[in-house]
Amino acid sequence: MADLPRRKFDCLVIGSGGGGLRAALQLAQAEATVAVVSKVFPTRSHTVAAQGGINAALGNVSPDNWHWHMYDTIKGGDYLCDQDAVEYMCRAASKLVYELEHAGVPFSRLDNGMIYQRPFGGQSQNFGGAQAARTCAAADRTGHAILHTLYQQNIRARTHFFDEFMAIDLVQDDEGFVLGAVVLEIETGEVMIIEAKTTLLATGGAGRIFRNNTNARINTGDGLAMALRVGIPLQDMEFFQFHPTGIAGKGMLISEATRGEGGYLLNKNGERFMEKYAPRAKDLASRDVVSRSIATEVHEGRGCGPNGDYALLKLDHLGADVIMKRLPGIRDLCLNFLHIDPVKEAIPVSPTAHYTMGGIPTNRQGQVVAPLGNRSEEPVPGLYAVGEAACVSVHGANRLGGNSLLDIVVFGRAAGNHINEFLQQNRYHRPFNPASAGRAVARLARWERTGDGETVAALRAEMQTEMDAHCGVFRTAKVLRAGLEKIRAIKARLPNVRLRDHSRVFNTARIEALELENLVEVALATIHSALAREESRGAHMRMDFPKRDDDKWLKHSLYFMANERIEFKPVRLRPMTVETFPPKERTY
Repeated sequence: MADLPRRKFDCLVIGSGGGGLRAALQLAQAEATVAVVSKVFPTRSHTVAAQGGINAALGNVSPDNWHWHMYDTIKGGDYLCDQDAVEYMCRAASKLVYELEHAGVPFSRLDNGMIYQRPFGGQSQNFGGAQAARTCAAADRTGHAILHTLYQQNIRARTHFFDEFMAIDLVQDDEGFVLGAVVLEIETGEVMIIEAKTTLLATGGAGRIFRNNTNARINTGDGLAMALRVGIPLQDMEFFQFHPTGIAGKGMLISEATRGEGGYLLNKNGERFMEKYAPRAKDLASRDVVSRSIATEVHEGRGCGPNGDYALLKLDHLGADVIMKRLPGIRDLCLNFLHIDPVKEAIPVSPTAHYTMGGIPTNRQGQVVAPLGNRSEEPVPGLYAVGEAACVSVHGANRLGGNSLLDIVVFGRAAGNHINEFLQQNRYHRPFNPASAGRAVARLARWERTGDGETVAALRAEMQTEMDAHCGVFRTAKVLRAGLEKIRAIKARLPNVRLRDHSRVFNTARIEALELENLVEVALATIHSALAREESRGAHMRMDFPKRDDDKWLKHSLYFMANERIEFKPVRLRPMTVETFPPKERTY
């Protein structure tokens, strides 16, 4: 590896979404040297697609406090959340929203000039009472506003960006310290090693393991697979959130903000069916409840459309002024992709794969914490993870809308602070083991092969179809086992995949091949973990085990790539300063 060019930084951030940029900003403002590697131009990272808002108990519209927010988050996560991390997030929320406002995020405003807040699913006042309005919004483009603001602040702070580079694999030394990564420049195909005293994985989720999903094409679980390949397990991968309102047949997200503003769901008989499944919260029940309700209506023959396979989301009663002021992006989506105007017509929606609630296990400082090699569970030196790639477990078994943007800024900032402390005590670069870089180079060499064989696109499409069919909203052991064998067989066929002649294709062909390898590993982790958990909790609905079982299953799953092994660890039920919220029946 001596002939590969090298660059050295204090911290390497892999991923330029909100979590990565918030951590990078914290570090750059402390005068650390920071490199951000991103497959796309930073403002195209998937945070830009977040629509509805960011939760914080500001109390601008209705009475609120962080303790109620904490309760709703834990209840929404079906009591699988680590309660210390949830308390940390909810207590920090208001401060960090004001920080974003002062950094330049153009939040929508109330008539009195305060930040506008809308109701979202699973929110309550007074520990399960009346509906709360907790989600701070910039119309329906909140993620767009936050991401652009964080990028501009990073430019001001002189963060170094490697745009359109893909991280291939982590590099380590013989003691297990993570010391950077091997990266590939997409335009030229040139390979480089970025050495760093600390490395932060902020690569986002893996929604592309499913065919019908709301995720950008870049969401291929790269950071998750990189962690697996160095022996780090993935936590709680069975909990994949299906958003109830994706555009039917297309997957693009119709934000929960539509229901927060007063929209509601109808079946083919014109009935508001959510009143039956969640009598109090109705259309603003938690996402897993609404998704299962739509799926049940379709299964029982009350779906809409010629094939009876979707529900209708009604907004026209809100009036043109509300839709154009509060939901302009949603209206644009409908006009461009459905050729309908929600001011006049209902939107066809169905549950769609949306959010990876599992991920790389971390503590609330963003440190990756996992058993590795001969070590017991402890922080992996030099390695951090935040955002959708991480599982600090503030989302548990089901994420509440509005908590994902909060997660990335809270734990991005926390990771930045802890990395600064780590750098004070580790001032010098450590030499890495060339064999760890060799693993990445070998992966790249695999995709120099050209000629006849299966194509990346065909095998990826087959994998996504099998995941849709075998690991969806409703699951059984029989279906999951069949899916597991299908995904294993697809992995076994990877050596048969060939690229076309390199003289006639762009380097993106290699990128897609590397992404396929990552997707297959994450798909295996997801379906294995789903098969292992023999209960129903949050987004994981086992028809053969329809009840939640706290005696046996109030624990996190850990999936190891080696031998496809599953282990478990306890949920941290003790908060930082308040009383524990004990598990109880979850109703809306």
